[in-house]
Amino acid sequence: MAEASRSDSMRGGGRAAGGLNRPWVRELIVSALAVVLALVVGALLIIVSDPNVTGAFGYFFARPMDTVSAAATAVGDTYRALFLGAFGGKHQIAETLVAATPLICTGLAVTLAFRTGLFNIGAQGQLIAGALFAGWVGFAVHLPPVLHVVVALVAGVVGGALWGGIVGLLKARTGAHEVISTIMGNYVALYALTWLLTTSWLQRPGRNEPISPVVDETAQFPRFGDTRLHLGLLVALAAAGFVWWLLSRSTLGFQLRAVGANPDAARTAGMNVGRAYVLAMLIAGGLAGLAGAQQVLGTDLPLTNGIAGSFGFDGITVALLGRGSPIGTVYAALLFGALNAGGNEMQAATGTPLTLVTVLQAVIVVLVAAPALVRTVFRIRAERADAVLAKGWN
Repeated sequence: MAEASRSDSMRGGGRAAGGLNRPWVRELIVSALAVVLALVVGALLIIVSDPNVTGAFGYFFARPMDTVSAAATAVGDTYRALFLGAFGGKHQIAETLVAATPLICTGLAVTLAFRTGLFNIGAQGQLIAGALFAGWVGFAVHLPPVLHVVVALVAGVVGGALWGGIVGLLKARTGAHEVISTIMGNYVALYALTWLLTTSWLQRPGRNEPISPVVDETAQFPRFGDTRLHLGLLVALAAAGFVWWLLSRSTLGFQLRAVGANPDAARTAGMNVGRAYVLAMLIAGGLAGLAGAQQVLGTDLPLTNGIAGSFGFDGITVALLGRGSPIGTVYAALLFGALNAGGNEMQAATGTPLTLVTVLQAVIVVLVAAPALVRTVFRIRAERADAVLAKGWN
């Protein structure tokens, strides 16, 4: 009886652990360890650049604990300020979510293209196109409150989808590499917006600088309380849910994943590979255009040539950290939003340069792109990870 019970327990534990021992679990562990390792690298940079630490190191052999204490204080104060700047209160959390909102959508735009075998470097240009369409509808078209927001939001999605769809069409019809066409599309979108903001179509009357009128109040996203957080966050989360459903539960999503895995096999199975490329870039462009609409309708309100910031390019790193998963992309966007929001408080409180945040983001991306390096540093093997997970579950 005891042997049977133990055997049943092992089989049950194996089934439970089997749910954990999937590739995406290992990838999630590696991504989390990459963040930890990046924080260690950041700590080393803080230590070597802090004047108190370098001063104490001058008499290290006489009083070594002074150096250790100064290093611990420098790292602790910096990371504490970074954390409090991101999560220290209502307004800090709101700013983290504001920064994460467009990153969710641009990250999803890159993720969806990844899963279809396309490298979408053009989320920046697609975001600009979406912001341009949504902004124009926001201040040039006058509609009732709720309808105005919906129409402007749809216009932003359409603008981004058109910009992305051009890339998909070029890929399907001419074989033009999407990396080249999306990179060039970024420049075309940026300089087109810069020029349009100097014309009577978009430039604010009475102003000489390239800036548009503020979108009507009826087209602005409602905000939560006295913060800058707006309804665009919920729209971004809904978009993540849509992409998850599309890739995991729909026939179209299966076709996109099949084309991404092996386009030749998909073509042999009767799938239209060119159509998949066009549809993938249309949807990806629409997601990036949604981020542009969120910026101009919820965060910045007028159009400027800096409306996109670096959200389109940051979306690439978010997608990489998210490991091609919509849920992972949301988590990665929240992490990068926290780093961006907390960086300002870190610089103000400790004097640590804001570029440290950029270094952390870059190190995270490098480590996520080299999972073998992370496994080597932490001495993780796939078999050992399976055993640890199974033991922990039992």
